[in-house]
Amino acid sequence: MTKQRRAHLPRTTEDTRPALYGHPRLARAALAATTAAGLCVTGTAVAQAASATTPTCSVSALTASFGKGLAGGMNHQGVVLKLKNTSAHTCLLRGYPGLGLESAAHRTLHSTTHWGDTWYAKSPAKSTLTLRKGQSAEAVISWTHANTGTADAVHAAYLQVTPPAATSHKTLKFPQWVDHGDLRVTALAHRIPVDD
Repeated sequence: MTKQRRAHLPRTTEDTRPALYGHPRLARAALAATTAAGLCVTGTAVAQAASATTPTCSVSALTASFGKGLAGGMNHQGVVLKLKNTSAHTCLLRGYPGLGLESAAHRTLHSTTHWGDTWYAKSPAKSTLTLRKGQSAEAVISWTHANTGTADAVHAAYLQVTPPAATSHKTLKFPQWVDHGDLRVTALAHRIPVDD
């Protein structure tokens, strides 16, 4: 038969109490600090629990669309991409959308997506976005088209948009010439200021 022994716990509460009893102000300050620390930990735990129970936005929960078109000098072009939560439930998005080009026959074309700043906007830091029903997130896409119609330009008809953490995509009409198939895109945010 195995004997269980009760662990000897340090008596820090009892050790500090006599010192505080003689100083009511110190006792009140210590109590206030302890309460504030407890509330901070509780608030953090509640926020973490809420994010743990809120799912990542699935492809079926989102619609993809283009917002403002962007034009500029030096053959740059761009557009604001919007992902809207059309489900009945709140969901989360974090990071960058994946992009790809398709032909008119919906065949995947050569393309490379660069995550970060674009010609029109600085990329915001990656952050977890909470999208309630009807709310949107946006990213800014840019590309150049100096070589329209030449061998090293890709003539696209559609743009594939893959939400973060998803394995399938939405398809948008995108009749554009894209130099070398190179696309640039910012991280998602609720709103991104653009220079146009």
